[in-house]
Amino acid sequence: MSRAIVELSILGGVLAGCWLVARLARHRAVEPDGGLPTEREFGRGFESLIDRITYWTTTTNHRDIGILYIVFGTFAALWGGTDAMMIRTELLTPTPDIWATETYNALFTMHGLTMLFFFVTPVFFGIANYFIPLLVGADDMAFPRLNAIGFWLLPPSLLLARTGLLSNIASQIFGLFASGWIVRFFQTLQEPQLGWTLYTPLSTQSANPQVSVLLIGLHLSGIATTLGAINFIVTIIYERSEDINWSNFDIFTWNMLTTSGLILFVFPLLGSALIMLLLDRTFGTAFYATDGGGGPILWQNLFWFFGHPEVYIIFIPATGLMSQLLPKFAGRKLFGFRFIVYSTLGIGVMSFGVWAHHMFTTGIDPRLRASFMAVSIAIAVPSAIKVFNWLTTIWSGNIRLTAPMLLSISGIGVFVIGGVTGVFLATIPMDIYYHGTYYVVGHFHLILMGIIPFMMFAASYYWYPIITHRMYDRQLAFFQSLLLVFGSITTFGSILIIGLMGMPRRYALYPAQFAPIQRVATIGGFLIGLSVLLWLYNMIWSYWNGSPVTNADVWDLKSTNQFTLEWQWFERQLESKYGIEPTEPETVRQSFTTDGSVGSPNIRRDLVPVADTSVRIVGTAAVAGLVGTTLMSGVLFAATVIGVFQLSSFADIASLVGVQGTIAGYALFFIGGITTWALLFATLAEYIPGRPRVVTGLVYATIISSGFMIAFYTDQTGLQLLGYVVFVLIAHWFYGVGLAATFEYLSTGVVGES
Repeated sequence: MSRAIVELSILGGVLAGCWLVARLARHRAVEPDGGLPTEREFGRGFESLIDRITYWTTTTNHRDIGILYIVFGTFAALWGGTDAMMIRTELLTPTPDIWATETYNALFTMHGLTMLFFFVTPVFFGIANYFIPLLVGADDMAFPRLNAIGFWLLPPSLLLARTGLLSNIASQIFGLFASGWIVRFFQTLQEPQLGWTLYTPLSTQSANPQVSVLLIGLHLSGIATTLGAINFIVTIIYERSEDINWSNFDIFTWNMLTTSGLILFVFPLLGSALIMLLLDRTFGTAFYATDGGGGPILWQNLFWFFGHPEVYIIFIPATGLMSQLLPKFAGRKLFGFRFIVYSTLGIGVMSFGVWAHHMFTTGIDPRLRASFMAVSIAIAVPSAIKVFNWLTTIWSGNIRLTAPMLLSISGIGVFVIGGVTGVFLATIPMDIYYHGTYYVVGHFHLILMGIIPFMMFAASYYWYPIITHRMYDRQLAFFQSLLLVFGSITTFGSILIIGLMGMPRRYALYPAQFAPIQRVATIGGFLIGLSVLLWLYNMIWSYWNGSPVTNADVWDLKSTNQFTLEWQWFERQLESKYGIEPTEPETVRQSFTTDGSVGSPNIRRDLVPVADTSVRIVGTAAVAGLVGTTLMSGVLFAATVIGVFQLSSFADIASLVGVQGTIAGYALFFIGGITTWALLFATLAEYIPGRPRVVTGLVYATIISSGFMIAFYTDQTGLQLLGYVVFVLIAHWFYGVGLAATFEYLSTGVVGES
């Protein structure tokens, strides 16, 4: 099956699901009364559509540009995440029997480039665009039109970078009813298989013209990022209000200022390196030629001089969000504010002195290797300062275990693991031994998929009321956060283990002894994907159906004197638009309290009921799943007797996880029915449209039946195929009715008591 069709089908399915959720949410939105925020109303018809398109493509308002950045970055994350899920699917088996090796290499290449250039930085730029002017008291960004231009350079740069995939689809479409030059034209562009670092001489010698198109797209994204950085620097320094100065900047502003400074130094260098590579490919220059040029080592020096500061360009904003959000839910101000600022500036300066630790295996001068090793180890010190200050902030705090706080605390733990493994890799002997193994992959993904997305999700929950004037579903958010943390630790902890065992990275084909741990990592990866979809659902559904905000102090920040400027602006907005009067808490205390009576031991009061309720719901879901799966098995047995369903399909599924036999496959199917799918239903039961609960079960079963049809299909055709589809639907409807009815009966009082 074509990888391009599969990938775009998955991505299209996710986007179609977002559209469907939005339509259902708008349809079910309750009309409010009084002076509360009203239902989202959009005009209908062609003229209204044109007006909305015109507005969003011409706006220069910093909040609108911020939303555009976030939406674009989320789309890029879904695209790059689809690449990741396909990579992990391939790694279920030691041999490349799901995707070809060439397909795996293309997925590996574009996953890294998409996530690095089009996901992380745009999302942080979106958050900063929306909130930096509010945090510094500015009316807008310093250069509003330049701000809009900086964003609108990104969509074409993403399309250029991923033209190979789109061209592949176009060639297959045209090939259905045409032939000749137009089909050959689209077939010439194939997604690169070079690895995301684009090392020479492979990248200069590749005959694939898409490599050159990719270089142009990356260069265009670098220009957009540089324009945004200039705007942030000027806004923070010159557009702040009179009462905001260097001594009372908030911590997120300090981090974005440092990040923007790094961008000004490294992205122009990357642009120059890309142009030289493009000239070598197109005009036969010799910048990276082995004879008469700088050779492959020149490209590595230039790329990593950009590449390692880039790690901190995407890391520093995450630490800024951590330092911004953590004190709000710890009930006290950030411990050691000044030292965290100094550590941020120190990381920014030291990041320019560590790039060659990526090149320890290239045979560079041992004296140079020793100096870069020293700086690479030393840069862990300012990061450690941040960690100890975060822990001290929690230590004397009054912890409120919300979704943002759960993600913040988990982010610290995951970052410590990722950071310590980085210190190990900074030493020359360890790096040489593990450089080509999955240990490196586990290390940097614990940072890239740990603290960075964790804090993105935390910020989305924390500031959601400001952006939408509504609250998200807190119970679903808490579950999504737990699932994300568990999935991340499972995936990248497993990858660290197989790296320590010596498994080489970058290969679709790997030794069979690593297969069991690879499967565990893949399961964790799919849990991450599921958690992202749950977050997306929560954001879209709550936009129309979330509880309207009737009090700007949604996080009770006034009681600890942490009601910062962006929330003050929000309070004024609620008062002017909806007539909602500001409120004051009954008690107020300073945010630097060390009173033990309001300290962190109170966290147990939040954890105990959550744990107790979770155990009861899990047990209820398991029993309901048992009933549903038993009913479903009866229908599948009837389908087997008729001859439209093959029991051998259970054996095929079992082989993917390293076990053999039809009985073993059925056991896995049965276990999944009473655990995975039942727990997912228990999680979504309150959010899937349909009442009574049996209708919800039918909707849920119909949705998941499509996956079963694909997984258990055994080449049926004609009437046999029709019978297969019909019996699969009937079997899942029996499962849905049994699951929902049993869950409804047993859960009486369980949810209510929670």
